[in-house]
Amino acid sequence: MDNHFLLRFENLERVYKVGDSEVRALGGITHSIAEGDIVAIMGPSGSGKSTLMNIIGCLDKPTSGKYFLEGEDISTFDKNRLARIRNSKIGFVFQSFNLLSRTTALENVELPLLYSNIPGKKVREMAYRSLEKVGLKGREMHKTNQISGGEMQRVAIARALVNEPSLILADEPTGNLDTTTGNEIMEVFKLLNKENKKTIILVTHDPEVAVVARKRIYIRDGLIEKVEE
Repeated sequence: MDNHFLLRFENLERVYKVGDSEVRALGGITHSIAEGDIVAIMGPSGSGKSTLMNIIGCLDKPTSGKYFLEGEDISTFDKNRLARIRNSKIGFVFQSFNLLSRTTALENVELPLLYSNIPGKKVREMAYRSLEKVGLKGREMHKTNQISGGEMQRVAIARALVNEPSLILADEPTGNLDTTTGNEIMEVFKLLNKENKKTIILVTHDPEVAVVARKRIYIRDGLIEKVEE
């Protein structure tokens, strides 16, 4: 496999059992995403984009086909091995931020490292550095109920970055934000991609979010309908 690609799907299928019938959420997807790219996965509700996101994020396994991440076929991994991949190689950013309430920005960013073998002082240094990358230097001790929605999403991005993952996976990252704040968050992603060479996948239905991507993959009826670059 070409090491230029961070991840690759080969005839990826996902079929769900619903009673006596089957629902084919993904019908056989083959595609590659390059290391250091910024990509939008788009499609209407029910298109299969959320199913694909869950497989990319190691939250689900394909029924058939292969999923390579950094050259390793992880589509056959068990839950424990998938969890380790998820914790070490993938940073998640969600629409609803998923921050702990009434805790500081710094404490939220430290969270993914608490069960690691990294010394406490080093954990704190990494969290400070991650918050600085998203423009929150000086806001580390503010609690989540003391900051704006845009700042909360920046904290969530910093948390996703803190363990230096290979991939940032963002699900509707501006969905709970107004247009101006959403645009600011997209600028953060662009900067992380440009200056830190982070590979970023944005799962969205919003064309204004997708416009920052260098590649747009349109999913419909469980298949890739078209790819724009």
